[in-house]
Amino acid sequence: MINVALLSKWHVHAIDYANQVKAIKDLSIKVIWDEDPQRGKEWADELHVSFEKDLEVILEDPTIDAVIVNTPTNLHTEVILAAIKHKKHVFTEKVLALTVKECKEIFNALDQSDVQLMVSLPRLTEDYYVFAQEVLNQGALGELTSIRCRLNHDGAVPSNELSNGWLPEHFFNLEQCGGGALIDLGAHPIYLTNRLAGEVEAVSARLKRTLGKEVDDNAVVMVEYKSGALGILETGFLSKGSPFQLELYGTQGTLLIEDNHIRLNSTYYKDNEWNEPQKLPDALPMPMQQWVNTIIHKEEPSITRNDVLNLTLINEAAALSNKESRRVLVSEVY
Repeated sequence: MINVALLSKWHVHAIDYANQVKAIKDLSIKVIWDEDPQRGKEWADELHVSFEKDLEVILEDPTIDAVIVNTPTNLHTEVILAAIKHKKHVFTEKVLALTVKECKEIFNALDQSDVQLMVSLPRLTEDYYVFAQEVLNQGALGELTSIRCRLNHDGAVPSNELSNGWLPEHFFNLEQCGGGALIDLGAHPIYLTNRLAGEVEAVSARLKRTLGKEVDDNAVVMVEYKSGALGILETGFLSKGSPFQLELYGTQGTLLIEDNHIRLNSTYYKDNEWNEPQKLPDALPMPMQQWVNTIIHKEEPSITRNDVLNLTLINEAAALSNKESRRVLVSEVY
């Protein structure tokens, strides 16, 4: 049994991760810490576990094997490095850290330890991603020329009940978050497109603060890949009913994914017409299950350090591009 400490309920996915822990037989929640003690105590009462106000006490406890980090993003590096120092396995909400430099610092600490780190990049385990990767790998699209991924919701749209939308107000705090829609929701288009299109050469971005808050609530990023392909990433907190879209275009075909509707047209197939797959490949284990499998069975996870590092790389380059209104080579931040 892996005894887990939940570190903060700051992120909106903290409750989801607690539920995932309860659903995995090899994990057990033992204690909660939160930078907001009142919030942490209330959560501990809900889960019927203890609350500890001193993080160091938890990290020094030999009965705690692992931690799940849902702190403000600007605390990730400090908290994760402390956990690794105390030989605790780490599962964390994305992003790993706000800068490539901090990511490398964390990886260097991991290399000196015997603990396992997993960052939650769940869409790299979904059946539609596995299908898209198989289509690319078999050459059905020919040479990939462009890729577009859009993921938006209406979390910042005011309503009669919620004047600031349904996202918590701290999601618009620049110091805590390090950014807005792109660094949070836009993470999914970033890591999906990176994985499918390969190494990045340059980034151009526009991050809009439509509602006048400290962080962006609507963003578009153009990514130039070393293969010659172009990527268009769209995200934001201002779209009601916007479907998830992943589109791959190549010299020999096109793959369109819109929520659960998938269509493929390719010269690779004899009919050369639009087709919908009758059955998708099996999804991969979710990130938390991969984390457990790595700890217990030493299995190699499908989510890699490159996925994690390149997510931060795009975010850092996009922020610089938006600030200076120019195209940014990734070598400038790497």
